[in-house]
Amino acid sequence: MTSSEHRSGFAAFVGRPNAGKSTLMNALVGSKVAIMSDRPQTTRRAIRGIVNRDDSQLVIVDTPGLHKPRTLLGERLNDLVRTTLAEVDVIGFCLPATEKIGPGDTWIARELSSVRAPVVAIVTKTDAASPERVAEHLLAVQSLGDWAEIIPVSAAHGTQVDVLADLLVNHLPAGPVLYPDGELTDEPEHVLIAEFVREAALEGVREELPHSLAVQVEEIVPRHGAPGEELGPDDVAEVRVTLYVERDSQKGIIIGKKGARLKNIGTTARTQISALLGRKVFLDLHVKVAKDWQSDPKQLGRLGF
Repeated sequence: MTSSEHRSGFAAFVGRPNAGKSTLMNALVGSKVAIMSDRPQTTRRAIRGIVNRDDSQLVIVDTPGLHKPRTLLGERLNDLVRTTLAEVDVIGFCLPATEKIGPGDTWIARELSSVRAPVVAIVTKTDAASPERVAEHLLAVQSLGDWAEIIPVSAAHGTQVDVLADLLVNHLPAGPVLYPDGELTDEPEHVLIAEFVREAALEGVREELPHSLAVQVEEIVPRHGAPGEELGPDDVAEVRVTLYVERDSQKGIIIGKKGARLKNIGTTARTQISALLGRKVFLDLHVKVAKDWQSDPKQLGRLGF
């Protein structure tokens, strides 16, 4: 392949929950397309972000964290990851420098040993660890598997993000532009809106809630329009969203005292939704209990899993 040939293809980021995958994808794309939270199991879908360069188009797939599943939802998320890994051109295995190699990392490394695509080991969050800790972590990562490359990065500071992009692009085949120039994601608006609401809802909540929370956009309509009417260029969008939890006690956590938490969720998410839609937004949030939805095949299907 000559240096003048255009490259295009897909890279998947994988790692245990909270390994910095979503933050890194957003840094590479240059825009927020994946939600970020310090809570495990934040990413639930294989969200694609697009890195457009003169010489290439790199489509990054941010997968849910691979983990030993405890529910039917967990099993389906792992199946989604494995399907994604079988279809991409290169894989980025994210291992945060702030945490020692653990059983979860070893388990993922074993999973990756059988994949077809080359694997780049990415030591993330280097800004939050000392140089000595990063060096120690790099040696531990090296002994964990047979990697095509190993690179330390800081998405928060932008350190080596461009170098990582170069490494990933080098593993792509020659090919044409896959998505129109300027597109940053191929996710439908309703998926991104649901993710923005879920991210806002996850801020500062208890450990068990992230696993139990699902968000569904019911409809996007003109604020004062007739039923079924489409949005005009100057309309205020009324976005109706339902947040599903598994127990009444969790419903109380989301709503908060006198509705204060739900109001804060709406305020936070509305700003991002308005920027996404390019118009003013009225956000109508409702919280419902869907008992044990993570283990109920029918409810999982209805919620899109």
